[in-house]
Amino acid sequence: MAENKDMNEGTKWEEPTEADKELAAFVVSHTDRWRDSRDENYLEDWKEYERIFRGVWASEDKTRDSERSRLISPATQQAVETRHAEIMEAIFGNGEFFDIKDDIKDYNGNPMDVQALRALLMEDLTNNKIRKSVDQIELMAEIYGTGIGEIMVKNDVEYIPQTQPIPGSTQAAYGVSEKQYFCVKVNPVNPKNFLIDPNATSIEDAMGCAIEKFVSIHKVVEGMEKGIYRKVDIGPAGNDDDLEVTQEVVQYQDDKVKLLTYYGLVPREYLEQLENDGEEVVDLFPEDSTADTYSGLVEAIVVIANDGLLLKAEANPYMMKDRPVIAYQDDTVPNRFWGRGTVEKAYNMQKAIDAQLRSHLDSLALTTAPMIAMDATRLPRGAKFEVKPGKAILTNGNPAEIMMPFHFGQTSPESAATARDFERMLLMATGTLDSQGMVSQASRDSTGAGMSMAVSGIIKKYKRTLTNFQEDFMVPLIKKVAFRYMQFDPERYPSVDMKFIPTATLGIMAREYEQQQLIGLLQTLGPDTPVLPIILKGIIANSSLSNRAEMEAALTQMSQPNPEQQQQQQMAAQMQMEQAQATTQSLQARAQRDQAEAQKTVVETQLLPEELKAKVISSLSTNIEGDNAAQQFEQRARIADLMLKEKDIENKGKIVELQMQKNAQK
Repeated sequence: MAENKDMNEGTKWEEPTEADKELAAFVVSHTDRWRDSRDENYLEDWKEYERIFRGVWASEDKTRDSERSRLISPATQQAVETRHAEIMEAIFGNGEFFDIKDDIKDYNGNPMDVQALRALLMEDLTNNKIRKSVDQIELMAEIYGTGIGEIMVKNDVEYIPQTQPIPGSTQAAYGVSEKQYFCVKVNPVNPKNFLIDPNATSIEDAMGCAIEKFVSIHKVVEGMEKGIYRKVDIGPAGNDDDLEVTQEVVQYQDDKVKLLTYYGLVPREYLEQLENDGEEVVDLFPEDSTADTYSGLVEAIVVIANDGLLLKAEANPYMMKDRPVIAYQDDTVPNRFWGRGTVEKAYNMQKAIDAQLRSHLDSLALTTAPMIAMDATRLPRGAKFEVKPGKAILTNGNPAEIMMPFHFGQTSPESAATARDFERMLLMATGTLDSQGMVSQASRDSTGAGMSMAVSGIIKKYKRTLTNFQEDFMVPLIKKVAFRYMQFDPERYPSVDMKFIPTATLGIMAREYEQQQLIGLLQTLGPDTPVLPIILKGIIANSSLSNRAEMEAALTQMSQPNPEQQQQQQMAAQMQMEQAQATTQSLQARAQRDQAEAQKTVVETQLLPEELKAKVISSLSTNIEGDNAAQQFEQRARIADLMLKEKDIENKGKIVELQMQKNAQK
């Protein structure tokens, strides 16, 4: 409390106005009702879910009076961590978890460099540790069912080491320089610290929401000195175990302040800075009516300390008038704001596993360390009996007759097997991949069809959760962060309408499963398949190698043809084409010559009988003398007729043969 005392000395406190008191009362009354509704329906379950995840035993875990073991199975913890790792790997595994649609234009209508804008936003998100914040938010969603994040804007200072030469000297001065910069951060919000209108199903349609937490008093004093908070006299807050970081710690510091940050609608008349802005407010409802109370509401940010002191009240300062809070459901529960997490889905089977394991251990304790009955009259006076290794026990007589252990039978091994069956049922209920179970299933199923169907179904469940996470949280988160940079850092971020595209991929086990499928496909197709580069690229992309990006780049370069080699191949192909064209032309010329010769032969063959007839007619009347000239002419004519017929048959046969050759050439 030293800081508060120092500030009290010489500080003039601001006295709250009636509007301040009414505004604080308005916010506190609503948030109190919201807290009661939340606590009645969810708070006790959330505490137990957190305890089960952490493996902390409680007395209410006992299933029977004789139970002695306090074992908590890590089955739910394994399911939560597996699903959490899958989602985080799917979002951040490739390094770049979002993209910007390439249709942005400046105020002159010219296309903008989307890649440079995306790289700038990615750098700022990385520097502000967006991944660490999102990691905690998603883990709380797995435990409590709902992940919540608060967008915070602030001006920060960066100290940079600097060396400057000393004028007139060869030496240098060493020091640091300050660099002012604007940043946007995301604060994870525990559902136990979050209040919302119970009638709402989302942040946007709620009357408002609030975040309450304990902070050190020096943070509040620092805010007063910077002008963020009003200078009001505050004291220490009372105890509230539900707001503490963990309930297991019994002693917390006293110099703390309970802060309630409200984002939502408030009556316009309560904000002094809006009373004289020139806008006329028309009352539509009678005074003191319920409707009148909720008319003329405006978006505001209100900060209240210790359930009554107003530290800050202003109209929503953001250009989009949006609330700086994002929430999503791990598993959707229709018509409700609060979702369903992995621990809730595993709750029943977790209880069954714990009861079975504790019963098994209690049985082992009875069988391995049995009870012993003794004859007290035959033991030395004052002897204190205990069993431990190497202990000597004095008896008055035969020890076998004095002591007798009671055996209650043997512990059945089926008890542990039943617990394992419960674990498999838990993994089924949570939709969690069990790598050990997959291996054993693969050994039992030679075809792998059953395992493939099971894994495919689980991967689909992961994709559904991933879709909720992307659309309801990641995209709104990046959009709100971009809006804040546009508003408060316009020199680096132009005010343009960006459309963000999530670039999530498969998770760890899903990628390993897909990798095995690609390897099997490669073994089926063989190394000579034309799709070999595509398969290899997919195998490398789904691997967990640290130099995955370099290997993908090398494979892409190898798959691209060498320019010199490509030119040589083109020249060789061109030469082959020219040779083929020359050969074709030669064959065509030869075919034309053969065809011409064949036609010439046909014509000559067809003209030959006519020439022969002329010669025969001329020879019929040559050298005919004497009285029997007529008889000689007639005899010659018959012989000539036979010769012509024979020759005609021969010529026709040659014509048919030539035609057949011609057809064969065609």
